[in-house]
Amino acid sequence: MHNYTTFSGKEVSDHVYRNLKERVELLLKNNIQPGLAAILVGENPASKIYINMKTKKFHRLGLKTQTFKLSIDCSQTDLIQVIENINNDSSFHGILVQLPLPNHIDSNSILNSIRPEKDVDGFHPVNAGLLSIGTPRFIPCTPKGIMKILEYYKVNLRGKHVVVLGRSNIVGRPMSILTSLKTKGANSTTTICHSGSSNIEKFTKIADIVIVALGAPNYLKKDMIKKDAILIDVGINRVNDNSEKGYKLCGDVFWEEVIEKAKAVTPVPGGVGPMTIAMLVENTVEAAENTLK
Repeated sequence: MHNYTTFSGKEVSDHVYRNLKERVELLLKNNIQPGLAAILVGENPASKIYINMKTKKFHRLGLKTQTFKLSIDCSQTDLIQVIENINNDSSFHGILVQLPLPNHIDSNSILNSIRPEKDVDGFHPVNAGLLSIGTPRFIPCTPKGIMKILEYYKVNLRGKHVVVLGRSNIVGRPMSILTSLKTKGANSTTTICHSGSSNIEKFTKIADIVIVALGAPNYLKKDMIKKDAILIDVGINRVNDNSEKGYKLCGDVFWEEVIEKAKAVTPVPGGVGPMTIAMLVENTVEAAENTLK
C-alpha cells in the first residue's frame, strides 16, 4: 500500500495561534488590542459562515472584531464612506471587505479605498506591488497560509518545480510570486496554468508540488500527477449527494484517487481553510504591531 501524509491545516493553525499568544500579550500590555473591521454587503451564505468563524476565533484570542453589515442594494459611495470612517478609526488595525461584492459595485475601487496599512488581505495595489518586488507588507492570507503549511512540514521549495493552477489575485498570482521569490523556503521554478493554458496535464505531470485553486470539484486526478508529488488543495466545493445534508464538501483534488500516488495532500475541509483564518489573525496582529514602530 502506498503511504501518504496528510498536511493538516488544523495542526499548523494551532501552532500559529500558540506563537501569536505572546505577541498579543505584549500588545495588550501597551494598551493596544488588535482590531479587525469586517464589512459584509448582502447576505451571501458562504461569506456569513466565514465571518462567523473569523469572529469566534478573534474573540477566543482576546482580539477585537466588528462586522459592518450593509444591504445588498447599498451604493458604492455609501460603502466607501464606511471604509473611510474605519480608515480613520485607530481602534481598527485591519479592514476586510468580504468578496464577492454585488455587481453594481466595482471591487477594485473598494479595495483601493482601504488604507494600505490596514489592508490585512493584501489586495491593495500598493501591497500587491510590494509583494511582487519581494518586500511584502501584508501577504494575502491563503497564499501565506500555504507557505506556512509547507514550512511546518519541512518542504523546501528551492530548486523544485511548482505548478499553480489558477491565476486569481487572491490565490494563484500571489502564490506564483511567493514560491519563486529568492527567500528562505521558496526559490522554486514556478509555472502558472489557467483557463487559457492548453494541455495542463503536461505541466502537472512533471511538478514536484501542485497548488490547485480552480474551484473545480475533483479536477486533479491520479493520472495527472507524478509519483510522490505534494498536492495543496485550495478548492472547497459543494457536491450534491444522498446524505442527510444533501451535499458533501470536496476540493479541487480527487482525494480518493491521488492518495494512491501522492506523497502528501491537504484535506478538504481541514487543510488550507483553517490557515486562511490564522493568517488573517496574524496579519491583523502585524498591523497592530506596526503602530508601535
